[in-house]
Amino acid sequence: MRILVAMSGGVDSSVVAARLQAEGHEVIGATLQLYDSRGAAKKGACCAGQDIRDARAVADRLGFPHYVIDAERRFKDSVIERFADAYAAGETPVPCVACNQGVKFTDLLGLAKEIGADAMATGHYVRRVEGPNGAELHRPVDEARDQSWFLFATTREQLDFLRFPLGDMPDKAAVREEAERFGLVVAGKPDSQDLCFVSDGSYVDLVEKMHPEMAGPGEIVDGAGRVVGQHEGVMRFTVGQSKRLGNAARLDGERQMVVGVEPGRRRVVIGPREGSYVSTLSVRDVNWLVDAPPEGLVCRVQMRAREEPRPARVVPTAEGATVLLEEPAMPAPGQACVFYDGSRILGGGFIRRAEATSAA
Repeated sequence: MRILVAMSGGVDSSVVAARLQAEGHEVIGATLQLYDSRGAAKKGACCAGQDIRDARAVADRLGFPHYVIDAERRFKDSVIERFADAYAAGETPVPCVACNQGVKFTDLLGLAKEIGADAMATGHYVRRVEGPNGAELHRPVDEARDQSWFLFATTREQLDFLRFPLGDMPDKAAVREEAERFGLVVAGKPDSQDLCFVSDGSYVDLVEKMHPEMAGPGEIVDGAGRVVGQHEGVMRFTVGQSKRLGNAARLDGERQMVVGVEPGRRRVVIGPREGSYVSTLSVRDVNWLVDAPPEGLVCRVQMRAREEPRPARVVPTAEGATVLLEEPAMPAPGQACVFYDGSRILGGGFIRRAEATSAA
């Protein structure tokens, strides 16, 4: 097969390219340039100047062609600006989903088809399984590296074309061992950070620069609008959080948590932990990887990247889906809600709003 490999310049995608070539496939490498390669690379970034050079060095070492796509403008528009806009709207965004479905699975997939590739492979830790009704998306063998939650928006058409060779690897150590065996210069290269476009892992300065109206101190208020404290920046708070509340962390003998964020007014709204949970939430921009029954389906849902899935019933609606949780929780607007059946992703969307219910 002729396979285009999305190469970030790291060890994972480099091993993917080497393995596919060793299996006899015709490999073509492609790297997205997401930042100005003339400037200093951000610490922990991917697809920056040095990463492009590393990807090219791997391609040269293995003897296959390598292309660079200038996606800096589109990355800024579709990922960075959307990230800042989501915070300005009081949501907690998931930029990795936007990146995968934007520049990665759009620009690179387009290139793959233009050059007549039979498939495109990436270094994501997820499994593509051929099921009775077509390709299925599953969690990887190494659940510690699981990236399936970030890939819920992969469409069925994209999944037909994509390959994920690392999904069956036992752990990251085995991947690095393969990199050593293939003689790749990136074998010991550190992983990129989650927010690759944010210097030193802090996003506050970035968002406040793009939305200066959010900068500065503000009020912490209770559900009735009564001012109960002050904060140093609304950007430091997300729904469900209980840190940084100071003396407002406990009111009238009850522990408090963030139940809402009003960026335009620079206000953080808190409420008692007991009673602030919800049993019903609405999900927008739903992507289904199965034929969802109109009456809904019983599954497990995961509402944050690092949490255990919980039992729920998901009912499709004209606007997306309604999720009925078996046990109340505190979802954060803007985060992904991904539907699972065991290791398989059934679909998912973004949390839009929730109707408060008793946590009893």
